Amino acid sequence: MITKLKRFVSDESGATAIEYGLIATLIALAVIVAARTVGQNLGAQFNSIAGNLK
Repeated sequence: MITKLKRFVSDESGATAIEYGLIATLIALAVIVAARTVGQNLGAQFNSIAGNLK
C-alpha cells in the first residue's frame, strides 16, 4: 500500500497534462485578443476609407 502511495505522489503525468492545458489556453487567449485587435483596427481603416470616398 505504501509503495502505491509513493508511486502516486511521484507520478507527474497528470501535472504535465494540466501544464499543457494551461499553455494551450494561454495561446488561445493570445490568438483571440490579437485577432480581435486586428479586426477592430481593420474595421476602423475600412470606415476611414469609406468616409473619404464620399
